[in-house]
Amino acid sequence: LAGGIILGVALWLRHDSQTTNILYLQLGDKQAPNTFYVGIYILIAVGAVMMFVGFLGCYGAIQESQCLLGTFFTCLVILFACEVAAGIWGFVNKDQIAKDVKQFYDQALQQALMGEADANNAKAVVKTFHETLDCCGSDIVTATFTPLWKDDLCRKDSLKSLFGNTNCHKKIDELFSGKLYLIGIAAVVVAVIMIFEMILSMVLCCGIRNSSVY
Repeated sequence: LAGGIILGVALWLRHDSQTTNILYLQLGDKQAPNTFYVGIYILIAVGAVMMFVGFLGCYGAIQESQCLLGTFFTCLVILFACEVAAGIWGFVNKDQIAKDVKQFYDQALQQALMGEADANNAKAVVKTFHETLDCCGSDIVTATFTPLWKDDLCRKDSLKSLFGNTNCHKKIDELFSGKLYLIGIAAVVVAVIMIFEMILSMVLCCGIRNSSVY
């Protein structure tokens, strides 16, 4: 059940419309940064393997098989190591992920405003950011750069955000910090469950060994 829940959460994060709309963008020959998906792929793999390993542990306990329970314990140790690695990766990259996406947005916005080569592609990228995150511009300086770009690139109902605190940089930070927070919670929950399962499997192995002796 825990594996199924983790798998469901990971798949929801993977196919969330906001992140997919942004991270599938292409600016010329440059792909939007998708490092964010590394942690999600780890969760998907761990959730799927947990479901299989859970059945293995249940069957081993029913059959009172030390071999199956030993295999179950070994798989849990490996999965636990993967979860620790995912947690460390998320902690190290939590700021860098949002920073890379903001740089990608700023580059597209600059190309759209300056009329550089492939400006139409840049405008499409910027509009996708604005429509997906309901934001407009990266800061006050950008907002006052020219009065002509606002109607062209921004949604009319989001122009008020230019003079507030909900510019696109802030929205990007909120989006990815919230998603990474969920990944961190999922990793902690799985780690706690795994520790409990490892202890339980050791107790069952000892109980089976003692019963076979007697």
